[in-house]
Amino acid sequence: MNIFNTLLIQPLANGLILFYKLLFSNMGLAIVGFSLFLRLILNPLTKPYMQSMKKMKEYEPQLAKLKEKWKGDKTKLVQAQADFYKEKGINPGAGCLPYILQIVVLIALFNVFARALSTSNEAVTNFNKLLYSPLKFAENQTINTKFLYLDVTKPDIFHIPGVPFPFPGPILLLAALVQFLSAKMMAPLVKAEEKVAEKTKSGVDDIQVAMQSSMTFTFPLFTIIFGISFPAGLALYWFLFSLYQMIQQYQTSGWGSLSPFVQKVSFWRK
Repeated sequence: MNIFNTLLIQPLANGLILFYKLLFSNMGLAIVGFSLFLRLILNPLTKPYMQSMKKMKEYEPQLAKLKEKWKGDKTKLVQAQADFYKEKGINPGAGCLPYILQIVVLIALFNVFARALSTSNEAVTNFNKLLYSPLKFAENQTINTKFLYLDVTKPDIFHIPGVPFPFPGPILLLAALVQFLSAKMMAPLVKAEEKVAEKTKSGVDDIQVAMQSSMTFTFPLFTIIFGISFPAGLALYWFLFSLYQMIQQYQTSGWGSLSPFVQKVSFWRK
């Protein structure tokens, strides 16, 4: 835990506060600026994924023919695909590292929010435990956690009188919407996979396609379910980070492109 704290939680906390002090002392604006900065930092890591994804889209017809040719022999299909990827210089797992890093950063940021912004009145004391000396706050300072309509330290939810459960707020709904659109972006390829799966004898393809189709709704649903108990600042970060990723994916491959996570799972399940 000390290594995780030293290598991730502390640098992220200091980076966030650096943006806070640069951007009008507003934590919401700091999260926006810091989210975009992190996205730019990870761009070099996502470049190999984008290149591989573009090649996979170009070679979709050839890959479909391989699946049709070896639909009755899973072992030969895996070997034929591996040989094809090697010949064309495609790495199906190229996008895994950026996605893993996204999850790690998300966990680290959750720790930052949980430890430093769980309560507004103790934010300065809590942050100072994580900050390097030049960025520490004076004890009499306060942190502005208000942004638009919300407090970034509290969940983005609202309550309706008489209803026993909370409803997700706009930022949380936007984060879920981005997840939905990202899943819909790969829908054309999932449909193509369904046609191939229908012709195969094994039930593995059917399960795989069903999992891919369910992601259209499960990812947005999980975003809302978990988001209603997390600080709104974390939902704001996840929305911006996911939006940037979706736009970048669309610019590279257009509509009908698989996410790197799905590409990796799809390849190794075969």
